[in-house]
Amino acid sequence: MRFTSERRLDDGVLERDFTLGDVPGILWTPGAAAPHAPTPLILAGHNGGLHKRESRLVARARRSAAAYGYAVAAIDAPGHGDRPRPAGEEQVRADLRRAKEAGEPIEEILDALVVPLVERAVPEWRATVDALLSLPEIGGPVGYSGMTAIGIRLAVVEPRIVAAGFFAGGFVPRALRGQARQVTVPLLFLLQWDDEGNDRQQALDLFDTFGSKEKTLHANLGGHTGTPWFEVDDGNRFFDRHLR
Repeated sequence: MRFTSERRLDDGVLERDFTLGDVPGILWTPGAAAPHAPTPLILAGHNGGLHKRESRLVARARRSAAAYGYAVAAIDAPGHGDRPRPAGEEQVRADLRRAKEAGEPIEEILDALVVPLVERAVPEWRATVDALLSLPEIGGPVGYSGMTAIGIRLAVVEPRIVAAGFFAGGFVPRALRGQARQVTVPLLFLLQWDDEGNDRQQALDLFDTFGSKEKTLHANLGGHTGTPWFEVDDGNRFFDRHLR
C-alpha cells in the first residue's frame, strides 16, 4: 500500500488516497486515531461499483469517521471509478441495453456483468484489509457496508468481517443468492420500497435466506437513491454494537 496524498478535513477527519497494486482507494480516519488507540474498520463497498468519491459514499464515510470514530476505506471496483473496464464488458452492457429495450429477459446478461465483478473485487478487498490492518492506527474488528453481491461473497470467505450492512438496490446473481445462507454475521439490510430497478420480492426473499441469527430489515419508502440520512446513523449504531 502506498499513500499518494493526504489532507485534514474541516471535521477533523484525515483523508488519504492510496494505491494497492493497481487498485486506487481512499482511507478516512478520525482525528483522534493514534497508534496507541487502534480503531475499528468499516469497508465502504459502494453500491453498484460507483466511484470511490461518489458524494453519498464520501458523506457516509466522513460521518462514520468524525462522529463515531471509525476508520473507513473505499476502493474503486474493477471497471469502475478510475479503473478501465475489462475487455468485453462494453459488449455485455450493449447487450443489456438492447434486451431492456426489447423487453427480453436480462438475468443471464446481468450475471455476465456481476459475477466477474465479484470474482475480481473480493480478492482485492481482502488484500486491502491485509494492508489496512497492518497500519498502527487501525486494529479492527472489520465491518462491511455496501453492495450486496460483493458483500455476500466477502462475508462468506473473509473471517475478519464480523458484521455487515447490505444495500438491497443492486442485482444479486442466482449463485450468490444461494450463498446467502452461509452469511452468518450480524446483518443490517436496507431496502428502498419503491426502488425502480430492484425486484422487491426478490430482495425480501434474499433477506429470508441469510443465515444470520441476528438480521434486521430496514425498509423505507422512495426510489433507489432515496435512502433517508438517518439510516447512516442507524448503521453506525449497528456497527457500534458489533465492532466495539
